[in-house]
Amino acid sequence: MPVHRAGLADARQRSGPGSESTWKNRRVRAPETLDIGRLLLRRPTAADAAAILSYGGDPEVTRWLEWPLHRSIDDSIAFVAWADAVWSSSSAGPYLVTDRGGQVLGSTGLNMENPLRASTGYVLARDAWGQGYATELAGAMTELAAVLGVVRLEALCHPDNRASARVLGKVGFVREGVLRRHTVFPNLGADGPLDVEIWAWIRPGR
Repeated sequence: MPVHRAGLADARQRSGPGSESTWKNRRVRAPETLDIGRLLLRRPTAADAAAILSYGGDPEVTRWLEWPLHRSIDDSIAFVAWADAVWSSSSAGPYLVTDRGGQVLGSTGLNMENPLRASTGYVLARDAWGQGYATELAGAMTELAAVLGVVRLEALCHPDNRASARVLGKVGFVREGVLRRHTVFPNLGADGPLDVEIWAWIRPGR
């Protein structure tokens, strides 16, 4: 599902023409709300903490994630505070995912490592699984990355998380290999960092 042009049009206008060297000297901000068809993406607020806890506190939902299970509302409030800090200091940040009726389904976003490279991921509540939402979110983040001038968008995936690997492949990510003993998955109970697959989407024409 292509990203709705409302929201990204302003970012495109702010970016304008230019070489990659231009991107290093100019910050183009992502919109804080995006309409991607069946789903709406928006910057989290403190009022969302309870909804975030509903999926962030589910052990099955958070199994493959790099952040720990939310055990109380304080953990979800801390997530919102972290999201605010990211949005305040970067050109993009975390998005809360809702359906057209406003029900919170999960989260996604872009982590801008520098103007030309970013990383992404997603998490969805269990009742949102199996409906194609993950593919729509991953595709939306690649389109947003392109609008912001990102050349390389990365995603990490646990080797056993084949559902997410399939999603990444569907939207143009390529598996580049395995990073050995690289990532801590706090909800798997492992002792130390584990191997993780590195996937990357490269902006066309680069």
